[in-house]
Order: sequence, then structure tokens, then C-alpha cells
Amino acid sequence: MFSFRNIAAALALAATAQAQNTLTFVSTDNVDRTIYITPSEGVEGMDPVTVAAGATVAVNFATGFIGNAYAVQEGKENVPGMLAEVNFQGWGGSTYFDVSAIVNSADTDNVMLMYPAEAPSTPISGCNPFPCNNAYYLPDDVQTKVTEQTNIIVTLGGGNTNATAKRDVNTAANGKNMPRNLVELKY
Repeated sequence: MFSFRNIAAALALAATAQAQNTLTFVSTDNVDRTIYITPSEGVEGMDPVTVAAGATVAVNFATGFIGNAYAVQEGKENVPGMLAEVNFQGWGGSTYFDVSAIVNSADTDNVMLMYPAEAPSTPISGCNPFPCNNAYYLPDDVQTKVTEQTNIIVTLGGGNTNATAKRDVNTAANGKNMPRNLVELKY
């Protein structure tokens, strides 16, 4: 016998199964970059992705992916910098994300902002330009953002797009901040 509860649970599970987990990398300047993606232990890795100057590249991820991505400009040494951290279908089935400067806070020309692709497209993590009060600088900062959306925009470079030009990344209106452990790699 079916109940409304069973139907609702089945629909929620189907919606999660059909959700396309995506980081959409948007280049806002005239620099080609390679994106390196580091998954959590036990999660399948991915090959690097090239994002040409001014291009947009969508990268799809498995259900429950936890990891991060960083960008390296063409011709530069592969050194991790500003991180775009994400946890798809994390606690409560939500997507958790943040821009982290913990590894290399001097990397201020690659990963800049992260935010949900669809309206309403807040909360926002990161800065344009750096520094700002909307990114992780210390391990105990509380800056992780949460959304129900599964397509997260990651802007690259200090240029502006129509989407980022209208955003005030230094306001408290960018959503509730969550603890960093919701996006940390688990080794």
C-alpha cells in the first residue's frame, strides 16, 4: 500500500538522482587556465579541464561529490591556489560550497567567486577583487555557503560578467555561513 509519505520520499529520491551536479567555470578575462579537480578520498578523480579566455565550461560531478578545484594560468607552474570547494548532496541533501584562500591567499587572479547558477542566485562566496570578508582565510572561519541548487558558477579572473557586476560580495545578504567541515576533504 502506498502512502503520501512513501510517494513524497520516492519523488525526492528521484529528483536527487536526476540532479546534475555541475561546476560551471566562467572566465572573465583574457587568460587561458587549466582547472585541477581534487576529490575527497574514495571519490573518483577527474582529468584536468581547460577553460579558454572568455569561455564557459561546465564540469559534471557524481552524486555526493566532495572536493575542490583550483586554476592555473597557461604557462604558469601547477601550484594549488585559491580553492573552489564543494560538497554536492551533503548534509540534508544540500550543496555546500566556498572559496578558500587557506592554501594560497596570494592567488588573487584565478578562482574568484562561487554562487548558484539559477535564480535566486545567492549566496555568494569569494571576492572580486580580493581580499574581502567573504572567503576562507583561516581554518576556523565560518564561510561555507549552502543552497539547494546543484549548478554552481565559479568565476575565474578579475573581470566582471553581467552576473557578477550586480553582486555585492561584501554584504551579509549573501546567505547563512556554515562551518568549513561541510566541504572539507575527508582523508
